[in-house]
Amino acid sequence: MNTPNPKVDWYFNKPTPWQAELKKLRAIILDAGLNEELKWGVPTYTLAGKNVALLHYFKDYCAALLVKGVLLKDPKHVLVQQTSNVQAARHIRFTSVQEIVKLKSTLKKYLQEAINIEKSGAKVPLKKTSEFPMAEEFQQALVKNPALKTAFESLTPGRQHGYLLFFSAPKLSATRAARVEKCTEQILEGLGLND
Repeated sequence: MNTPNPKVDWYFNKPTPWQAELKKLRAIILDAGLNEELKWGVPTYTLAGKNVALLHYFKDYCAALLVKGVLLKDPKHVLVQQTSNVQAARHIRFTSVQEIVKLKSTLKKYLQEAINIEKSGAKVPLKKTSEFPMAEEFQQALVKNPALKTAFESLTPGRQHGYLLFFSAPKLSATRAARVEKCTEQILEGLGLND
């Protein structure tokens, strides 16, 4: 069992409706031998510097997220794809400590499989940028501004996906156009949506 990282303790000590559940999940994940770090403001569990799992919570549940969860077998049918845009990660949702206790052996097996997948070097086949829908307003901006097109194509695939999803989400053309205009300078500076 790895020891808790004191830099992450604050996350488990802050008042949330899921404090007891998160502490229980923490113990199970540390028992799997993963290192505990703080990334994206949440406890993240790594193997040789590679992200394997993380813990997070929402209003209605807390969850153990497996970074390459799509590669896991799921005989218990407990893995959930958070949204249709999530390609690799899958999480197991919990609403009580009793539920965690009930699924403890399943979670431990899934964690071991996730560790083995990471050790194997397996990669998740991700969609290419060209497979994501591109908002018409952004297409027009790329045609009008060749520097924007060059800058966008220079971004990492993940940053490109983030922008494409952000630009195509609104129903109104005016909102899509406003988002493109708002982010143009950021793209030209080589930054991602959340940088």
